[in-house]
Amino acid sequence: MDDLQARLASLRDDTEAFIALYDQRDRLRYANRAFRAAFALNETETPLWPDLMRRNHALGLGTVISVPDFEAWVVSAQSRRGKVPFRAFETDLVDGRWLWMTETVDRSGWMLCIANDITHLRADERTLRQDRDFAVKASQTDELTGVSNRRYMMAQLEAMIRSQPADGPVSGCISILDIDFFKGINDLYGHQTGDEILLDFARRVHPIVRRHDCFGRIGGEEFMLILPETTLAEGEWIVDRVLETVRTARPLLSVPLFSYTCSAGIAALRPGETAKEIYSRADAALYDAKHSGRDRMAVGAR
Repeated sequence: MDDLQARLASLRDDTEAFIALYDQRDRLRYANRAFRAAFALNETETPLWPDLMRRNHALGLGTVISVPDFEAWVVSAQSRRGKVPFRAFETDLVDGRWLWMTETVDRSGWMLCIANDITHLRADERTLRQDRDFAVKASQTDELTGVSNRRYMMAQLEAMIRSQPADGPVSGCISILDIDFFKGINDLYGHQTGDEILLDFARRVHPIVRRHDCFGRIGGEEFMLILPETTLAEGEWIVDRVLETVRTARPLLSVPLFSYTCSAGIAALRPGETAKEIYSRADAALYDAKHSGRDRMAVGAR
């Protein structure tokens, strides 16, 4: 067994394939020699994925990221990263190499990334596949905030329902969140400021979301959190963090004292329940939170 482990370790470091392992919080826990060389990492560094992307983008290293708003790209990328058990896509590096990247995620949220160099493939074929990937991304992303859109979120909710065991305990929660007095913000400060608040909300909530959770905008000032394999108590703790994070935000430089809040409804999945049914219970709980004072969370009927 020791010899087998030694051979496996040697192959991991000697292969030209890039191998990396990220934990549930998207912190790098292992990377082989090829991965560390490509992304300018020393042997002791274990950065969070967004921090690695930020550093390399600033230094002109690693992945090519040609976007006008880098932080919007980070939010958009994280809204899809690790949300399905397996994903494959193409990406290119600053040094000119083109990679075929796969992401495999276990039920606890750990992610194994393996990439192979496909630079030798025809450039026109790569471009065609990249255009396809861009189209898929656009169909799943809210244009304003960069997080997942309603279509993607409802598909993920259905996926969570389908993943439940036929006989045995079910687990999972959803929360619907709504920015308080949003119409008043639009009326007083204008729709452009309203858009700024929506974007601020998305960027403040997204770092709280765990690897296997999903967060997206489902319409207007309304957002949804999908929390697979999560108890109601755990879900309430996460939503409480969201409420506190938003409550303390001061997002408008032009109006330093401006603040805003949000309300939330949360519901835990019942055995045999449909996506429509749990959504309705979370929505009814949101209504209760709104009508009992706002800036709070209400729990759907158990």
